[in-house]
Amino acid sequence: MTFMKPFTLLLALSLPTLALADNPEPMPLSYAVFEAAIPHMDLAECPGDLAAEDRFCRVTVSHDEVHVFAFSYDGDSPFVGHAAYPADGLEALLQ
Repeated sequence: MTFMKPFTLLLALSLPTLALADNPEPMPLSYAVFEAAIPHMDLAECPGDLAAEDRFCRVTVSHDEVHVFAFSYDGDSPFVGHAAYPADGLEALLQ
């Protein structure tokens, strides 16, 4: 079992290096990754230019803006759009 500890440590130390390779391949953002990593709320409908029958939207609040993320219903629900809106007056709505 002493072999496993150094091997596990070596693997753990090498993973960040693999992620920072010279020419990393861009990875699409799927809804599964977004859902697990980003605190958000579901929207009943996508606003403005993000609205379409083939997508759904999620919202986050960061700093002084409301961020809306749109995802397609196709495949693994890839990210297809984003819009940011000023959060002026948001405090009153949340009280």
